[in-house]
Parts: sequence; C-alpha cells; structure tokens
Amino acid sequence: MDKVPGFTLILVDPQKALCNAFREYFPESAQVQIVTGTFERLAVFDCVVSPANSFGLMDGGVDAAITAFFGDQLMHRVQHTIIDEFMGEQPVGTSIIVETGNPTHPFLAHTPTMRVPMEIAHTDHIYLAMFAMLRAVHQHNKNGKQPISSVACPGLGTGTGHVPFREAARQMALAYTNFLNPPQYIDWIYAANRQSQVLYGGDMGLRLPPVE
Repeated sequence: MDKVPGFTLILVDPQKALCNAFREYFPESAQVQIVTGTFERLAVFDCVVSPANSFGLMDGGVDAAITAFFGDQLMHRVQHTIIDEFMGEQPVGTSIIVETGNPTHPFLAHTPTMRVPMEIAHTDHIYLAMFAMLRAVHQHNKNGKQPISSVACPGLGTGTGHVPFREAARQMALAYTNFLNPPQYIDWIYAANRQSQVLYGGDMGLRLPPVE
C-alpha cells in the first residue's frame, strides 16, 4: 500500500475469531490496529462506525451499545439527518458523519449495511459500506472541519447480517486496499478487475431470485 489514509483505523470487536480474520486479511500497518474488545473500552477514538440500517433505528446490536454510550439524542440526530439528506431512507453504500455531542469522541459514521435487519450473506454490502465509510471520513477531513484522526470500526454484517467472519474481513480489507489505491484512470478493464475482486459474498455472480 503506497498511500496513507490520514487516519488510524481501529478494528475492534469482542469476537476473537473475527479479530483473527482481520489479522488474516488486513496487512500489517501502523495505520491499522486490531483490538479484541468493545469500542467503549478504547481510550482514544474520534469517530465510531455504526453498522446501521437505512432508517437510523439504533436499538439493536452494536447500534444499541452506541446509543447507550452516547444517549438517545444521537439516534434522533442521525434520523433527522437521514430525513434531511436522504428523504427518509439512507441507502447501503453511503455513510454520513454526525456529531455525537461528546467532546472526547466527537463523531459517528452512520453506515448502513442493510435496509432493515436481515441476512446479507452472499452480497457485496460489506464492501459497499466499508468503502463508503472510508470515503466519508476522508471527505470530512478534506473539508477542513475538526479532523478525524482515529476511527473505531466493528465487524460489519457479522451479527444480524449472518456474514461469515472471513468473508466480512475480506470485503472490509478489500475496501480499505482500494480506498488507499485509487486509479489514475477508469476503463472497462479496471471495472472488470474491480468486480472480479468484490464478487458477491464469495459467489461467482449475483444470485437472482427465482422466477415465479
């Protein structure tokens, strides 16, 4: 990896097997830390990632822990932003930076991995969400606002989404690699190579629903 993102990525999750998968797929780097635990126990982070649904209903899984840590006001702030910026439904593949009101941990990256709680195995939702979050933090820092220097990110889609640990880690690491190495130009060869990397949850193509 030739480029530096300008912020430290802290991959934090209480599940040891998932952290081992992170170590398998993410290269050793001063910009990436892997912590077996919960974000609440981290001494330092500027931004925490909410592996969210499209409606900002933060009452389950990691989102519930985030709401308990920062208070209901953060969920309401997220929902108002979704109404204002997305007409009430934030798509997978987008991420928004929202102020938490906490001076020590001032930002949340609300990053849907699914529209509503559902299984998302055999999709590229993890890649889309991770790539969107990294872009959102990068854009926030480019805009000259209070900089984000460290991002606490849990495993994406590994709970309700039922994405296997190694597949979630693979898609997250691929998004990080591609974020660090943007192309100089785009053509169909580049597009085909990118698609062959991402796939759909490890499948060789999109599984279409059966025809009735």
